[in-house]
Amino acid sequence: MRKLLLATSAALTLGALPSVSMADVAFNIGAFTEYRYRAISQTRFKPAVQGGADFSAGGFYLGTWASTIKWIKDGGGDSDIELDLYGGYKGEIAKDLSYDVGVLKYIYPSHKLAVSPNTLEIYGAINSGPFVAKYSHSTSNLFGFSDSKGSGYLDLAATFEIADGWSATPHLGYQKVKGRGNGIYSYTEYALTVSKDFSGVVFSAALIGASVDKVAGVPAYVSPKGKNLGRGSVVLGLKYNF
Repeated sequence: MRKLLLATSAALTLGALPSVSMADVAFNIGAFTEYRYRAISQTRFKPAVQGGADFSAGGFYLGTWASTIKWIKDGGGDSDIELDLYGGYKGEIAKDLSYDVGVLKYIYPSHKLAVSPNTLEIYGAINSGPFVAKYSHSTSNLFGFSDSKGSGYLDLAATFEIADGWSATPHLGYQKVKGRGNGIYSYTEYALTVSKDFSGVVFSAALIGASVDKVAGVPAYVSPKGKNLGRGSVVLGLKYNF
């Protein structure tokens, strides 16, 4: 399988950051019944362990995140880890209207694939109340797709607080893969996530799926056993924020 999306390295200099006394550091670790990225299974429907760390100060932020994966080895490579590095800046435009801009690098250590899956994206988002619109643009080839520089991903979502720590997040996304012959890998995807925060321990259940094209009768995103990696399914997760 060839993957389509994720990542960042932060190009912020230390001297540009505000005083550490104003900074905030947070960590998270979790386990999920599978890892879906933009609705495509990265673990062949198998469980994944994930974790990350975030630093923020005065609107600037830096972070890292990692997950176990299977798709690189399924494609003949030799990496079972995805490592993301990112950084950016969040600011306010007006009351209840804010923005977020940044850069994200997806790294697959020692992948050993002929075409590198490592990907660099820049992104920008507008937030208004519970709604967010975000666009990500690849400045490198996208997850191992040849000649795919300039691919884009549009993400529309909202988060609604229900009651007593419960929230619901509907989401709709579109992944465009540029390049000759890559159009069949473009797709629309969706998710509806319900979560509950138990004092830092977050339980989530998400219905996720993607509408992918077929190539000679086979889904564009397919497991070694011929299963559609974008098929609709429910993903359960448990994450601890500290």
